[in-house]
Amino acid sequence: MADALDPSNASKATLKLENTEKRDTLIAIEKKYQQKWAENRTFETDPPSLEEDPTEDGDVLREHHPKFFGCMAYPYMNGTLHAGHSFSLSKIEFQTGFARMQGKRALFPLGFHCTGMPIKACADKLAREIELFGDNFDQNVPGEDENDATPPPPSNAVAKEDITKFAAKKGKAAAKAVKLKYQFQIMLALGIPREEIRLFANPQHWLTFFPPLCKRDCSSLGLRIDWRRSFITTDANPYYDAFVRWQMNRLHEIGKIKYGERYTIYSPKDGQPCMDHDRSDGEGVGPQEYTGMKIKVLEWAEEAKADVAGKLPENANVYMVAATLRPETMYGQTCCFVGPSITYGIYKVNDTDYFLCTERAARNMAYQKIFQKEGEFPCAATVLGKKLIGSLVYAPLSIHKEGVRVLPMETVLATKGTGVVTSVPSDSPDDYATVMDLAKKADYYGIKKEWAELEIPAIIKTPSYGDKTAEFLVKKLKINSPKDAKQLAEAKELAYKEGFYQGVMVIGEFAGEKVEKAKPLVREALIKKGEAFAYAEPENLVTSRSGDSCVVALLDQWYLDYGEKEWRTQTEEHVANTMNSYHDETKNNLMANLAWLNQWACARSFGLGSKLPWDPQFLVESLSDSTIYMAYYTICHYLHSSIDGKEKGIAGISADQMIDEVWDYIFCRRELSPELVQKHNLPLDWLVKMRREFEYFYPLDVRVSGKDLIQNHLTFFLYIHVALFPKKFWPVGIRANGHLMLNGEKMSKSQGNFLTLKETVEKFGADAARIAFADAGDSVEDANFDEMVANAAILRLYTLKEWCEEVVKDINAGKLRSGPKDSFWDKIFENEMNELIEETRGHYEATSYKLALKSGFYEFLSARDTYREATSSIGMHKDIVLDWIKRQALMLNPVAPHWAEFIWQEVLQQPTSTQQELFPKPSAPVNKALSAAQKYVQTVSSNVASTESALLKKKSKGKGTSYDPKQPKKLTIFVALKYPGWQEKYIDLVREHFDALTLKVNDKDLSPKVAKMGEMKKAMPFVQGLKKRLQHEKPDIVFNRKLAFDEVDTLKNMAASLKKLIGAKEVEVIVNDEGGKSGTVVVGEREGQKIDGLPAIAEGAEPGNPKLELVNV
Repeated sequence: MADALDPSNASKATLKLENTEKRDTLIAIEKKYQQKWAENRTFETDPPSLEEDPTEDGDVLREHHPKFFGCMAYPYMNGTLHAGHSFSLSKIEFQTGFARMQGKRALFPLGFHCTGMPIKACADKLAREIELFGDNFDQNVPGEDENDATPPPPSNAVAKEDITKFAAKKGKAAAKAVKLKYQFQIMLALGIPREEIRLFANPQHWLTFFPPLCKRDCSSLGLRIDWRRSFITTDANPYYDAFVRWQMNRLHEIGKIKYGERYTIYSPKDGQPCMDHDRSDGEGVGPQEYTGMKIKVLEWAEEAKADVAGKLPENANVYMVAATLRPETMYGQTCCFVGPSITYGIYKVNDTDYFLCTERAARNMAYQKIFQKEGEFPCAATVLGKKLIGSLVYAPLSIHKEGVRVLPMETVLATKGTGVVTSVPSDSPDDYATVMDLAKKADYYGIKKEWAELEIPAIIKTPSYGDKTAEFLVKKLKINSPKDAKQLAEAKELAYKEGFYQGVMVIGEFAGEKVEKAKPLVREALIKKGEAFAYAEPENLVTSRSGDSCVVALLDQWYLDYGEKEWRTQTEEHVANTMNSYHDETKNNLMANLAWLNQWACARSFGLGSKLPWDPQFLVESLSDSTIYMAYYTICHYLHSSIDGKEKGIAGISADQMIDEVWDYIFCRRELSPELVQKHNLPLDWLVKMRREFEYFYPLDVRVSGKDLIQNHLTFFLYIHVALFPKKFWPVGIRANGHLMLNGEKMSKSQGNFLTLKETVEKFGADAARIAFADAGDSVEDANFDEMVANAAILRLYTLKEWCEEVVKDINAGKLRSGPKDSFWDKIFENEMNELIEETRGHYEATSYKLALKSGFYEFLSARDTYREATSSIGMHKDIVLDWIKRQALMLNPVAPHWAEFIWQEVLQQPTSTQQELFPKPSAPVNKALSAAQKYVQTVSSNVASTESALLKKKSKGKGTSYDPKQPKKLTIFVALKYPGWQEKYIDLVREHFDALTLKVNDKDLSPKVAKMGEMKKAMPFVQGLKKRLQHEKPDIVFNRKLAFDEVDTLKNMAASLKKLIGAKEVEVIVNDEGGKSGTVVVGEREGQKIDGLPAIAEGAEPGNPKLELVNV
């Protein structure tokens, strides 16, 4: 237990650093510039003033002065930020940094979320623990000296009930779970001193303690946040409270908030609905509605009869309750299943009726107005499932009117449904496999064979499987037993999809109707006849933060009517057609969520928050007060200068003056009457500025969040914007990212694989950490923060800093080459820089930061290395090198701003800040000929190195090569200026089948003609090469067989660097004559000589593809 309470143990399995001098040097630089940015208010972003631009139209103003506005889902203030938060923050941070370099006024604010149950629940736990263990939690604490942490309740591994619903694979609470028994132990693990923990028994203390730590940690990472616009939520901030009340009032007025009975996840212990942010387990789980079938017991099996004797009235009606999602199939019931090892209760519904089901199901029913008193489910008797086997029951709608038998099914769960399962073997593969098995092994199961052999009627006809879907699929998939779980799961999904979407009823009152239409009609008829009732339960286990196992309750409550037809259609159209979701998976998941999400309880009676304006006994729940606070960011610095609103902002407005009509004026362009202005003494000049600021920064350009919030927060965010704002203010983009792993493993405190944001920065420094975040990944899939990448970044940044300083000193001392920049390598290097600048710009625009890092840092460094090596004899040109350093600083600025700032200001002695600089532009258009030459240089250099490597490998295996790399050696390069003659006919053939308009080759006609020429082995690779080139090069160059550059001249320029690359005594370049048998030396000691009898390898040379030979001399 002691280890678990030590905060340092959460990261004990992470990388250990030694020799931190270089890191510490970089951190000192980072601290210096963070202080400068704060002092200069570098990241405080405002719209153009009226003096700068008197334009009043927000759209026109944005055209004149482009803007960017992005934010992340504000973090919850029940702890400090960890590396996962940092990853989401990095996405908006990099986007903000690049937007600034596009010349945009880029706004990145961050607030602090405090609404809901988590803080209040934790504070209440601490209050109880103080009573038990004293102010310092040191009196009679059980298990302090041993690891007795309570294990989490087991989850129910069950198949997804509704295939149309989207759900995140893991919730935040589950991902962050720490197995500590008491709240004070969790606080100790967070690093809170024991003597201070008692202060957290007051929930308001959390609101003052954690936000400053969040700001501290974000600032240490160098985030470009405008901290003027920060705030805490709940009525602790009266301005934000007024904003939330306005929002709820307007939603109520336009009919989006309604009152009525609805199913909701509910905590009996807390006495209120348990919404997503109130849960320690089960985030995203909603109510699952069933039809509760009342299967009347006609005759008890002997053992069951003995167990219930004397416990029920003589005239009692006992109904075994089965929860079904498919009431339309009830015509096909041939038996009823129970779990042999499950203990069932018989619960009193009224004086004459009793329900038989699991205790868990009865507890759910007790909050759905099924029993006489809410929360009470009196149990008259209990009976073990195996004792019920053989009982005769009446199954509503079944063709077997005389009754069916209760039979055993080993896979029935006590944790799902009611523990009683209807059996429809015509359409359920599970049921069919089970009844077949029961009939085959009747003696083994202790039943009569005929009980499992009742007629199986046809009830639904499908196009693919006929009218006995289950039998068809069981045979097709070769299912031999109820234990063939994988095949049965596949069969179940196939049967449900086909039956529901394409099936037609062939029996009963609704014969001839499609199943989709018949399903609700059958359910309605059953309920109307009293043979069934509506029943609901959580789709999966839900545990509240107070530790309660939640139920579904039928409550009169205030709810947001998500899913209402017109509202949903507007939101779906926005997501599908106009919003940027960055990844298809995000768009698909949002659309899937919109398709099933409906009514959402927006009020609760416990926790922290704002009171519901028209019904103040309730608080606005945490996911409903956090949907449009991005609008609040745009103006909150006018209202308050402290995060709690205790200090007024620059407008000097009081919270009382922020009446609903003022918010309407700012956000909805509803004008204020003179009477209201006078009555509330409203400062109209300031309100004009606030409206102008909102209309300049809105709409929100991007909202960044973990993908787990798609199912609630992000969907609500879209719905409420659509409801309250004009279309031009609807969100422009949502960028969802995956969860963050650490060193390829899930982050886990208990496993020691965990880093807080503070620890990350202290360990690696800000810029190295940011580089690792950029490298971690950009998709919706889970990303990976690799500490080795962060550690390598420290060395790379430090070494590059040292090199830049040294080179600039040399430039100032006149040690580098000057004059015309006209050498081959000058041109190649400058062109490659231009190409990488364009490529990196594209990656930043696409928010592909891993790729931006690759081209704008790693490959940019590699280009410098090549230039440095290639010009070792003539020296680097000072202007080109200086340009490279400037461009490197600017290109790296979005990701590593501290390093960039140091290079810019202290090494280059620039008077400005990189935070005000634009992204670099190419010095000239990219020259394709130079690009081709540069790629040729890379390819030949690589081939030379690999050729020597292959010879060494051959020698080590004793395969007879005489080449010794340690002895003097000569590299010969054989160059062909013309292609082999045999290729001409294939060039003509490809040209004949090439469409110049579509730039495509007609393969259907081309391939047979190539085959007829009888040279497929060598012809097809050549033809494929031509087709590939046609995708990227101009057709006339490809067909006329021209290289975009002078190959011989390029090799002449390369000779010195190739010589140095492998330590060769001589490099010789020979231009082949046609046929490759002879050639002329153009580079080397024999330059100008004609050489006959070239080695066979020379014959394989082609333009752009020379052949190489290494020999000792």
